[in-house]
Amino acid sequence: MTEEFRPMRRRRQELSCSECEAILLRGTYGVLAVLGDNDYPYGVPVNYVWLDGCICFHTALSGHKVDALRRHDKVSFTVVDKDDVVPAEYTTYFRSVIAFGRAEIIEDEEEKRKALAALGDRFYPHQDEALEKEMARGFNRLLMVRIRIAHLSGKEAIELVRMRPKGE
Repeated sequence: MTEEFRPMRRRRQELSCSECEAILLRGTYGVLAVLGDNDYPYGVPVNYVWLDGCICFHTALSGHKVDALRRHDKVSFTVVDKDDVVPAEYTTYFRSVIAFGRAEIIEDEEEKRKALAALGDRFYPHQDEALEKEMARGFNRLLMVRIRIAHLSGKEAIELVRMRPKGE
């Protein structure tokens, strides 16, 4: 059984799946939203890497975020690609993506190492030796989390839609 997600109200502003994925590839951080303590929403910014169609990030072995993920695996993850305030027009030219999915702690050591290496290379490219040392030093003191995407939703300001060449 697949879950139903509500359709976007302003369909003209909706981004395609490939545009959403391109934003996730470009982005460096997003806001992870979980069901936190006492059922309060808990949103926390995290660095991430888009890997094999999933969002991966690292975290400490314990804490608010990890406790929330262990209690309830459904999450959302928001990445803002553009945020240009245009005071003269009383608007913002924005572009963003929200991913909905299920988060899981990567238990397999090889998968964990692959995700951690991808994250490290994302932020410190071509530093293989230094990355290997850092991974060896901290590997057992962190968790890698993978969000398997159930639904992607992207939207941009109507002004950006109007600026697109015809037919796009």
